[in-house]
Amino acid sequence: MKKILLLAGALAAAITMLAQDVPTKEKEKGKLTVSGYAEAYYSYDLNKPENHLKPGFLYNFNRHNELNLNLGLVKAAYTSDRVRANVGLMAGTYAQYNMAAEPELLRHVYEANVGVRVGKNVWIDAGIMPSHIGFESAIGKDCPTLTRSLMAENSPYYETGAKVTWTPNEKWTFAAMYLNGWQRIKRVDGNQTPNFGTQITYKPNAKILLNWSTYIGNDMPDSVRQMRYFNNVYGTFGITDKFSLTAGLDYGLQQKTKGKGDLYNWYSPIVIARYAFTNKFAMAGRAEYFNDQDGVVIATGTANGFQTTGFSLNLDFTPVDNMMFRVEGRMFDGKDKTFMKGTELKNTHTAITASMAVWF
Repeated sequence: MKKILLLAGALAAAITMLAQDVPTKEKEKGKLTVSGYAEAYYSYDLNKPENHLKPGFLYNFNRHNELNLNLGLVKAAYTSDRVRANVGLMAGTYAQYNMAAEPELLRHVYEANVGVRVGKNVWIDAGIMPSHIGFESAIGKDCPTLTRSLMAENSPYYETGAKVTWTPNEKWTFAAMYLNGWQRIKRVDGNQTPNFGTQITYKPNAKILLNWSTYIGNDMPDSVRQMRYFNNVYGTFGITDKFSLTAGLDYGLQQKTKGKGDLYNWYSPIVIARYAFTNKFAMAGRAEYFNDQDGVVIATGTANGFQTTGFSLNLDFTPVDNMMFRVEGRMFDGKDKTFMKGTELKNTHTAITASMAVWF
């Protein structure tokens, strides 16, 4: 805890110094805001794992039969005409499991980055940033479903590096990144391979958003280098004022052996439909599929790898503007028996989850 408090103090001091060092003309335009988010949950897994832990490919809401905190986040953000900075510190089971591979002191950093505008519509940002891949994050209120999708759980939530963003107009955004790796703060030991990402976003109007994100790099030591080539495309569509659709597809390739042309592949399509009955009540349904036959990102050791279909249905209640109650039923159906129930392996996994989120 002492280390976390020291880190929080250092990050807060850095962002305060940044705000103080901005020239007077810029300080008049600058704004420092502090926000917070907390989401508590209870989830019941019908397979009743004795260690209270759901399958290892889930990183959010993954504790069974116990009240817990998925994400508690406090964030400071400074913005002005020429500079910006974000610092977010977190706790909860999302941080515990999703950040397990990072150095202990950094496992509580949600984001920490600084940026400068170098042209009329060009920004350069560097540090720990939210991932440029996908339409979901650990902040549940911003997602149409209570739990995160299979594609989100098995692609980066965050990234570390430098990013150049160009927004030529209100419809188009282009970005390019130099990264430390595939969801990495600390590089893998023995890895010196450059990692890159790109993102193109097109928003023709207020109801439609189209996105294409890519990643290319190696997330292993260079001695066993296996290049990864990854694409994520998705669109969000406001069909009516009450009904919206989200559709997406991940497709990844990875070298089987260093220096060889043979490639593994995996893919994951998803569709989410959401209907708002009123400004307080909404419902969302999700259908998804994840095919990782070669076990590149989800290893099972079975003949068919991880080939699983998922469905979920959630109901949201927002009694006031900064609070949300949610309940969701979710089911996975795998081609092989990859889910453990007691001492038996099953094809299916079912869980019911409830959460309460508050933000300011």
